[in-house]
Amino acid sequence: MEKVLFTDDLSSNGLVKVFDALGVTLKGNIAIKIHSGEKGNQNYLKPEYVEELIKHVNGTIVECNTAYEGARNTTDKHKELMKSHGWSNIFNIDILDEEGDIIIPIENGLHLSKNYVGSHIENYDSILVLSHFKGHPMGGFGGALKQLSIGFASSKGKAYIHCVGDENGQESDFFKVKQEDFIESMADAAKTIHEKFKGNIVYINVMSNMSVDCDCCYVAEDPCMADIGVLASTDPLAIDQACIDLVYNSKDPGKDHLIERIESRKGKIILDAAEKLNIGSREYELIKL
Repeated sequence: MEKVLFTDDLSSNGLVKVFDALGVTLKGNIAIKIHSGEKGNQNYLKPEYVEELIKHVNGTIVECNTAYEGARNTTDKHKELMKSHGWSNIFNIDILDEEGDIIIPIENGLHLSKNYVGSHIENYDSILVLSHFKGHPMGGFGGALKQLSIGFASSKGKAYIHCVGDENGQESDFFKVKQEDFIESMADAAKTIHEKFKGNIVYINVMSNMSVDCDCCYVAEDPCMADIGVLASTDPLAIDQACIDLVYNSKDPGKDHLIERIESRKGKIILDAAEKLNIGSREYELIKL
């Protein structure tokens, strides 16, 4: 049974506290995967909020370009957005697929045989996956597993996952695939990053500003339920399962809107798929700090 630490202290100091409580030392060159937030989005984790944690860990902020039109689909535009959102004003920034991608093979995947990841990932020894837990218009919800898959995939890799392994897939094809296959493909891709850095990877999920929409949405709905807290683990499946359970067990009536988004997009399939792929455990002990 995996340990998932929880605090309802959503302050900047609370992030540091829950990370330190894990007792894990990230070594070498450390990548910190965040979501930079699409232009116009109001719900993403702000750089000022995570500044204390990132400086405490002493890592580099990493991102990858998107596979759809917007302010983040090229490196130049993405860097400009990160500057306007304040990321590069405070931290060192690295767009992982600025110089293309590498292929990581997937053995016994449910749908995919490989994953296209930003080539700069080879420059890092450890990773802190810092995720904003919220809904998602395509995946149902976004947490650690989505960050591992879509988040680390290069622009090409994102399209490859969305199109369930179609090398020639384009944005116009994203909604043509079977939803269950897309969700399971995300789990396939997530496995590659978790295994590549196993023993040197930590997951933090922040359950605040929980909208049904992702931070990738130009216009996102406002949060539909009250903030819950911050979770940390070395197991991406356990931490996402814990977040889902906290939403479902909440007494906040606003949870119904978020649950509808999760279920209508068949989002919980990624938990089943991650378990099949032995990425982690759905059995966990929630330890309150």
